[in-house]
Amino acid sequence: MRRTSARFKLASAVAVTAAVTTVAGLTAATGSASEPAEVAPLAVGTPTGFGAATTGGAGGETVSVSSADELIEAANSDGPLQIEVNGTIDVDEMVRVSSDKSIVGAGSGATIQGGGLNISDADNVIVQNLVFADSNDDGINVQYSTNVWIDHNDFTNPNDGALDIKRASTNITVSWNHTYDSDKNMLLGHSDDNGSEDIGKLNVTYHHNWFDGVNQRNPRVRFGDPVHVYNNYYNDIGSYGVASTEDAGVLVEANYFENTEDPFHLGEAASGPGSIEARDNHFVNSGEGEAGGSVSGIPYSYSPDAAADVKSIVTGGAGVGQL
Repeated sequence: MRRTSARFKLASAVAVTAAVTTVAGLTAATGSASEPAEVAPLAVGTPTGFGAATTGGAGGETVSVSSADELIEAANSDGPLQIEVNGTIDVDEMVRVSSDKSIVGAGSGATIQGGGLNISDADNVIVQNLVFADSNDDGINVQYSTNVWIDHNDFTNPNDGALDIKRASTNITVSWNHTYDSDKNMLLGHSDDNGSEDIGKLNVTYHHNWFDGVNQRNPRVRFGDPVHVYNNYYNDIGSYGVASTEDAGVLVEANYFENTEDPFHLGEAASGPGSIEARDNHFVNSGEGEAGGSVSGIPYSYSPDAAADVKSIVTGGAGVGQL
């Protein structure tokens, strides 16, 4: 592989057609003035739902990283960049991710272990096909960020949350992820006192995720309205599935709940109730859930799978290695 700096490697998928130029310490392939290099998108597919406008680092160079130093430098670099993660990278911190980045695991075993990703004050970020294991904080934290797509990842054994979205973040899609061995799984809105930032934001689509024996917060929602939770598979949920609190509005639609005594409810702990509209869900050895109140209309077109088919669809397609 061509070296792109002391730290980065240009991924083999990138076609080098002409010269090499150095920008901010990163050597990148370029073409001639008449025939610029074409860089294939690293992320697979396109998001649907609230994060549909997300393109990540598309159009930027592709670099390959296999160490913590390489990942940290690439993720927080300026400008669009496509980052291919190889092997297991051990980090002891939350790695900041800046705007216009795609971070995609190579193959089925690319892992970020011990720490996680902090998508903070960023716009236009894709995270795909990565295992997040044993984080000393969150697997992924999203704050003050817009246009984010979290897709086809595994989350296991985080010290805090698997995926937390908070502080005025919005226009996000969370799709086809597999979460297991997690207690506080996915939080949306971190505090009852943060309404001044969060009201009118926190619009997130959760679809085709596999919540596999996780305990709670699948998701736990504050303020966001609407939040769309559809075509997810819940099995053996310990405490509860979805909680709508602090005037949030959540559409819980065409999900498959199995061995889940409390699929969804209003309010949670000291947080006041929000609203839930429940539609076309499928229940196996599960409670019926608590719904009520009104939810704002979903502002995009979509075609949900039949709830009875969701278990087979999601278990066959969620998580790493399923692109």
